[in-house]
Amino acid sequence: MRVAIVHDYLNQMGGAERVVESFHRLWPEAPIFTTIADRDAMPASLRDADVRVSWMQRLPAWRRHFRALLPLYPFAIESVDLRGYDVIVSSSSAWAKAARTPPGAVHVCYCHTPMRWVWDYDRYVAREGFGALTRLALPPVIAALRAWDVRTASRPTHIVVNSRVVQERVQRCWGRDSELLHPPVDVGRFSAGSGAGTSHLVVARLAYYKRIDLAVAAFTQLGLPLEIIGDGPARASLEALAGPTITFRGRVDDEGVARAMRECRGLIFPGEEDFGITPLEANASGRPVIALRAGGATETVRDGITGVLFDEPTAASLAKAVQRAASIAWDASIIRRHAESYAVGAFESRFREIVEREAAGEGRRQARGEGRA
Repeated sequence: MRVAIVHDYLNQMGGAERVVESFHRLWPEAPIFTTIADRDAMPASLRDADVRVSWMQRLPAWRRHFRALLPLYPFAIESVDLRGYDVIVSSSSAWAKAARTPPGAVHVCYCHTPMRWVWDYDRYVAREGFGALTRLALPPVIAALRAWDVRTASRPTHIVVNSRVVQERVQRCWGRDSELLHPPVDVGRFSAGSGAGTSHLVVARLAYYKRIDLAVAAFTQLGLPLEIIGDGPARASLEALAGPTITFRGRVDDEGVARAMRECRGLIFPGEEDFGITPLEANASGRPVIALRAGGATETVRDGITGVLFDEPTAASLAKAVQRAASIAWDASIIRRHAESYAVGAFESRFREIVEREAAGEGRRQARGEGRA
C-alpha cells in the first residue's frame, strides 16, 4: 500500500514532531506533506525524509511571521495533492486532519487536539498577551476557522487521540468518536541519575499558557534553585519576575536536556497540557514530577509514586507541592519503569496495527462495492 504522511508544519520541535518521527520510522519511503518546513529546526531523523511543502513556503519572511499567516493554513493544507495514495496518516493539532483524502483511501489521524485557539479562544488570547489591535482583528478569523474546523472534521476515516482529555474534546467539538493511544516517549535518550540532585528543572517553550510564571514565583518565594531550559515570547516577563535563585539557560540540545533531567532534583510542570511528554522524560531519568492536577498530567503522574500533583494554578499551591515532594523518599527504579510503559516501540507497534486494521476494513468495504460515505 502507498502511504503518505501529513503534518501541520515542520518549523519547530515538540511532541507532535516526535510523532512524525515515529511515522517516518514506520513508513520510511512515505513522503511527508506539510504547509511549511524549516530544515534547520527539524531533528536529524527527519532530514533525510522526503518532505514536501505547500505554496506557503514561498511566502516572504514566513519564518518570522508564521503565526500571522493563520488564515492561510486551511487553503495550504487543502491544496496538498494526495492522489495515488492508499493510506494517509496525519499528525494534527490544527490543519493536517483536513487534508483532502483521495476516493477509496483510508485516512488515520493522530489528533493532538482540536485547535486550542479556536475552541478555547478567550483563555488562549489572555495567556498569549496579544495587543489591542490583534484582539480586535482576531474574532472574525477565529469564527471562520471554527466553522472550517467542524466542516473538515469528517475527513479522517479514523481518529486516534493522545489522551482522555483530547478524546472528550474531539467528541464535544467535532461529535466524533476516537481511539486512545498515548504518544511515544523516547525513554532510550534518558538514564536515571544518582543522588537527589540540587536544583529543580523546567523544560518548556516559554509561552504564556505554559504558566512558567507559577514556577518562577514559587521558587523565588521559597529561595530554592530552579533552572529553566527553553525560550519563547514570555521570557522577558519571566526574567523580570525571577529572583536570584532562578537560572535561564535558553535553548539546549537533546544531549544537554537529557543531562539536565538526570542531574535535577525534579521536574516542574505547572501548566495544563493535553498530554505532556516532558514529565515522562523526567520519569525516564528517574526523577519525580511536580505537576498541576489537570489535563494529561492526571493520566501520567502517579501521585506520591512518580510525582506530586498540586490542585490550584497558584504559586502558593505549587510551593506546597515542592515542600511535600521534599519529604518523599523517591524510588528512581519505580519511576523509570513507569516511563518505560510509554516507550516509542510500544506506540509504533500499536499505531501500525491500527492503520493496518483500518486499511483492511476499508479494503473489504471497497471489495463489496460500498465505498466510503
